[in-house]
Amino acid sequence: RWNEQREGYGGRSVDSQKYDLNVLSLGAGVQSTALYLMALNNDLDSQPDCAIFADTQWEPKEVYDQLTRLIAVGSDAIPIHVVTNGSLREDVLNAVNPRHPSTRVANPPFYTKSAEGETEGKLWRQCTQEYKINPIERKIRELLGYKKGERVKSRVRQWFGISSDEAQRMRDSRVKWIQNYYPLIDRLISRNDCQRYLNDNDFPEVIKSSCIGCPYHSAATWVHMKRNRPDDWSDAVDFDRKMRLGNLPNVKSAAYLSRHCEPLDEAVLHDHDEDQLDLFGEECEGMCGV
Repeated sequence: RWNEQREGYGGRSVDSQKYDLNVLSLGAGVQSTALYLMALNNDLDSQPDCAIFADTQWEPKEVYDQLTRLIAVGSDAIPIHVVTNGSLREDVLNAVNPRHPSTRVANPPFYTKSAEGETEGKLWRQCTQEYKINPIERKIRELLGYKKGERVKSRVRQWFGISSDEAQRMRDSRVKWIQNYYPLIDRLISRNDCQRYLNDNDFPEVIKSSCIGCPYHSAATWVHMKRNRPDDWSDAVDFDRKMRLGNLPNVKSAAYLSRHCEPLDEAVLHDHDEDQLDLFGEECEGMCGV
């Protein structure tokens, strides 16, 4: 059934032989899980050599369950490597510890408010680079056999599970030896198509991959978490409160998870429409949320 429908997506053949390594950036969300299964089931014209999951150590339990299931199902054919640069949650809280504050931290894009109560905007996002991009690139270098600091002469194609309805999230690679590849977009495969594929392959309950306390969450996402994942909600509320016990390095203003610059449990409305679309398209580039 899927193969017959796939012919209508307009997918194009890509020569995978000209790359020394094909790597899927696996977020274990809807799109990248579907993409991994498509490759595993030979529903694409090529396969990645492996997949890499960059763990911020702050994903919902369901995402880790999804990852564990994917490893059990397919790691013999397409190995899945798990890498981490530590716990984003703990690193932020250590940085604001008034007794022993850290000198630096890779900030998420927290919203800030001055001492006078004026909303100032968002901090520059640094977490994606440090907790997603860098660990994956280090693992790629290791798989290619390069030591730290050694110039990479190989060519790598890095696969991303970004669907056709999220094409604005495509990015060029930041390094010359990696070429970003978006097979779902090439084949005009949408998020709904991915969900249907997961249903057809007995993966119906896959949730979006993202840090529990990501400031990019829409109001609808916060409300859904509050109603359906109370442990994650309590975790996010606790984190939001604790990160104002001190100041982030080089940040004089108070930081918040909510764009309203209010404590999270006060900012999230009970009557918000969970089904409302996020029209701002705010995402952690192509590294998170897929």
